[in-house]
Amino acid sequence: MTRGCRSRPGILSATVKTDFFSAPPADGKLSEAKPSGKRSPYSAASGWEIAIKAGLGKLILKEGHLHDFLDEQLEINDIAPLPVQMNHALHVHRLPLLHRDPFDRMIIAQAQVENMTIVTQDRHIARYYVETAW
Repeated sequence: MTRGCRSRPGILSATVKTDFFSAPPADGKLSEAKPSGKRSPYSAASGWEIAIKAGLGKLILKEGHLHDFLDEQLEINDIAPLPVQMNHALHVHRLPLLHRDPFDRMIIAQAQVENMTIVTQDRHIARYYVETAW
């Protein structure tokens, strides 16, 4: 079974609609994508994009500082940050230009390099050779 990698589209849609990380997948696939006994990884690229959106005023937090809020949500939801490493960054070069979003492309590269499933509803991501779940 592959490890799960949460992508920004699923997380941000949960943020906008309800509480952060609170929208479960419709078919329960997240539990299948989550590694047994391990925390689910969450790409640092997603954190970077969330920080940019918050800085631009496109993502409003109910209370608190973004760093504290994200750390709390990662802990509550049993999620571990997945850092962007050089092999992830260089792998982006191998991806066909099917999708121009640099954050999504980094998440796709991480998933391919680390053999992970991406939890997302984004149909653009599904066009790449990567396993997705929602």
